[in-house]
Amino acid sequence: RSRSTRSFLVTFILFVLLAEQLVKASSEYDPYKVLGVSRSASQAEIKKAYKHLAREWHPDKNKDPGAEDMFIKISKSYEILSNEERRANFDRYGQMDENQPFGQSQHQGFRSFHNSFYFDESFFHFPRSRDFADSKYLLHHAQYNSVVLPDSHRRPYLIKVTSEWCFACIHIEPVWRETVQELEPLGVGIGIVDLGYERRLASQLGAHRAPSIIGLVNGRVTFFHQAVVREHLRQFVEDLLPQRLVEKITDNNYLPFLSNWHVENKPSVLLFDQVPVVPLLYKLTAFAFKDYVRFGYVDQGETSSTQLLRQFNINTYAPTMLLFKENTEKPADIIQARGMKRQIMDEFVSNNKFLQVPRLVNQQLFDELCPIKQFHRRRKYCVLLITGEDQAFVPGNKAFLDFASANSKDVLRFAYVYQRQQLPLCQALFHNQATLSPQVVILERRSQAGKVLYRSVTGGWNGSEEDKHHLHEQLELLQKDPAYLSSDTTLPELNNEMAPMFLIQWMNAAYDYILQLYDDFLYSNWREMMPILSLIFSALFILFGTVIIQAFSRPPKKDFVEVTELTDITYTSNLVKLRPGHINVVLVLTDSSKNALLRKFAKEVFSFSGTQTLHFSFLNADKHSHWMPSLLASTPDAAQNLGLSDDDEESSDYTGHVLALNGYKKYFCLFRPVFTGDDPSDASFSSDASLSSASRRKSRSRSRSHLEVHHKLDRLGLWMERLMEGTLPRLRVPAWPSLDSRLKIDGLGKNATTDF
Repeated sequence: RSRSTRSFLVTFILFVLLAEQLVKASSEYDPYKVLGVSRSASQAEIKKAYKHLAREWHPDKNKDPGAEDMFIKISKSYEILSNEERRANFDRYGQMDENQPFGQSQHQGFRSFHNSFYFDESFFHFPRSRDFADSKYLLHHAQYNSVVLPDSHRRPYLIKVTSEWCFACIHIEPVWRETVQELEPLGVGIGIVDLGYERRLASQLGAHRAPSIIGLVNGRVTFFHQAVVREHLRQFVEDLLPQRLVEKITDNNYLPFLSNWHVENKPSVLLFDQVPVVPLLYKLTAFAFKDYVRFGYVDQGETSSTQLLRQFNINTYAPTMLLFKENTEKPADIIQARGMKRQIMDEFVSNNKFLQVPRLVNQQLFDELCPIKQFHRRRKYCVLLITGEDQAFVPGNKAFLDFASANSKDVLRFAYVYQRQQLPLCQALFHNQATLSPQVVILERRSQAGKVLYRSVTGGWNGSEEDKHHLHEQLELLQKDPAYLSSDTTLPELNNEMAPMFLIQWMNAAYDYILQLYDDFLYSNWREMMPILSLIFSALFILFGTVIIQAFSRPPKKDFVEVTELTDITYTSNLVKLRPGHINVVLVLTDSSKNALLRKFAKEVFSFSGTQTLHFSFLNADKHSHWMPSLLASTPDAAQNLGLSDDDEESSDYTGHVLALNGYKKYFCLFRPVFTGDDPSDASFSSDASLSSASRRKSRSRSRSHLEVHHKLDRLGLWMERLMEGTLPRLRVPAWPSLDSRLKIDGLGKNATTDF
């Protein structure tokens, strides 16, 4: 018991200390000090001080990190001092909530402290009061993605992003309510997103501050950036709609417009009204039914529409809507009302969404015209004409249309398909048998997977009276006995004939993306854009560092081979001090063979000149005649690997020899000229060990008699390939001989000297 008493005392003391700190913190907040006015300041002085500080600390203009918090304090202070009752309450009790008298209990200190600052109440899970009229428009993340986003393809949405402590939101509230009262009856969707509660949804919309007004059409978000005026908001909604939703119709173009039902596969609606511009209500209706009906508008005040008014006997004193199907001379339905409402227009268009005999151009249209059998609903059958597009099929198609018009019933839906456009469907119905003549099929859909019961009307269809009578008998039998449909099959999904090409889809998507980027960069808060900009600049920096710099650092491909002469000056840097991994390919020549051999040498090694580890040089044997014998003499394995003897060394002509010298690892590979003539197989990298030295000398002397200089390097390209593959024999040297010809060479290199 004593232990529990001590625990209770410790908890109570901590609670009292915390309460004192909170009350002290609340007492330290002084709205007079925040606004910089005295306690006796007038309302005019308070208002003037508020305007000055609000302009100075507005987050859009002041980039100080604490500007937003300071702006909230300024707004809250003005809210307290501008109200006489709240100001008096603060002067008397240091209390800022006029509904709660200060000093009733210790708990009031916590509430006074909380109400003094702009803390987000969602963090403390405190209940908040909200206008009941706004509560029905509140959007949540799941609701937005499941309901609003798909519905934006039928109607535009106007969404306001607000928060509890948004002072600017209070200023735009009257305009917002007037706009909602005007646009919502026209069919515009309204939504409100609370920035404090719906951070996830606000982040998805790209709204990071309040107030923000957003337009949503076809799933694309557009921000409103003008002054919050009702006319601007109305125009903003109108601009969100796609262009050419409604076509202006006159006496000159009404016939092509109405006759285009065959191509578009849609009914046509004409609205006659007195105003010169298309009403927003009519545009919104056209947007809602854009996938089903084509819309035109006729201005009754224009002289170019006189013939239209006379032909259809239009009453000019009230708006009139005419709906046309296959018959362009007589409307299929008509409506006229002085006060045209959205509900009336929607009902009028919904009842006439399809032609009398529409063409099945996609699966969606098939699903709506021929719904799947439901157990609690009456059976519905689809009478399908399978025909062609050529002019020869037109009489039969027109006869089918006349039959459908005369036998229209709620249980029957008439439609047709082009065999060439919907070949998989036709193959499923006729079991891959070719159907050249038009056929009529009666079917009933039974499952979502495509299963149907059907029966093909025998005899085909050519539109004769006999065909009409026979089809009428078949439909009468179907009404009496549903088992009349004796065949079954599974239909594939219909081809979408109206789908735009991939290139057009890509261009539309790219256009929307560019518009979105333009809008973001032009109007977004740069502080909000910093993460995106940082990512972009980081990617550009990586691209610059890894690609561009590397491209510039790589030497350009040359159209020539740079060959350096080995002299007393260049010998050390080009051989002795060559970097590890680098090889110097040296051509041995004389003054008389220099031009011919260099041209041939450049041609053979040109394809290898781009390699960074290869260097090319030449050695003039007339100037440094002792270097080549000295190198071979200092190589212990040269005689064994190359088949050399002392006699060879004394009489050898080294013109055309090529050496690949690795100065760091002290080895070289040797190319000996190819002798084209009596012995073409005598190559530098292949020698016949079975021949004696005398035989080889005789053969070589015969070859020299008709040897052309430039043919000495004929097989150098193959030798270079083996060099790069690393398959050539390597001859080790203990030390590189000096290039200075004044040094004496004796014996097999015992007295050879080097520069290092």
